[in-house]
Amino acid sequence: MVIKMNNLSMRIIVALVGIPLLAAVSIIGKIPFLLFVLAIGLISYFEFSKMMRHKRNFTNKLIGYSSVALIIINEYKHFFDYHIFFVIVISLLLLSELFRNKESATTNLGATLLGICYIGFFSAAIVDIREFYSDSAFTYSQGGYLIISILASIWICDSAAYFIGSAYGLHKLMPRVSPHKSWEGAVAGFIFSIFAMITAKYFMLEFLQWQDAIAIGIIVGLFGQIGDLIESLIKRDAGVKDSSSIIPGHGGILDRFDSFLFTAPIVSLYLSFFTR
Repeated sequence: MVIKMNNLSMRIIVALVGIPLLAAVSIIGKIPFLLFVLAIGLISYFEFSKMMRHKRNFTNKLIGYSSVALIIINEYKHFFDYHIFFVIVISLLLLSELFRNKESATTNLGATLLGICYIGFFSAAIVDIREFYSDSAFTYSQGGYLIISILASIWICDSAAYFIGSAYGLHKLMPRVSPHKSWEGAVAGFIFSIFAMITAKYFMLEFLQWQDAIAIGIIVGLFGQIGDLIESLIKRDAGVKDSSSIIPGHGGILDRFDSFLFTAPIVSLYLSFFTR
């Protein structure tokens, strides 16, 4: 009981400190937010690589970290074309495996490229969302409010899925991947994520059309939960409970931002194709 209370207290303390900082950096945007996303991407790649080692898959950390960082920075400044980028990255990875002598070369290459694409491009999409309204100083803060609203919607979705699933969940959602999740909890999370975005529309997203707020709520409620299941699949395959213990009481960065990472590219695509 003491351990549980200590763990709960730590989670509350981290939330009380972390949420205001996250909100502040989201509203400020620019380089502070870029650094925040870089931290998410690089630490997540570290955690992903650590999980891969449990399967005897050895990612190329130098190329992996460099690629993830460059992809995220490129979404902010647009320095290079991705076609050329991938020709260089894949060529370097192939050449490096000639000299590494680390178990299976093909699985090492596959794990490295999966980490680069999954962590790099999905993290970069967070930057895309934050910079989407950067046409003028007047609209720039809107991206920050949207980031905060999406994160709040994800947390509310997770909480609703957990509490309602715990109380009323009778039908397992995907027991092979996450045995405690239920369809009842997933449906509750989906509904609450939409309500969360509708509420955000009233308080801070007045620049969005109603159909856009509802659409983003649907994206969060659906793809946020899929992102959580995908990370659970990776952890279960690696035989670990958490991606790391870097956040006291909360696990790893990938544990905390898995839903956001998987949601961000879909929201970014929606904004690009349907709101302009």
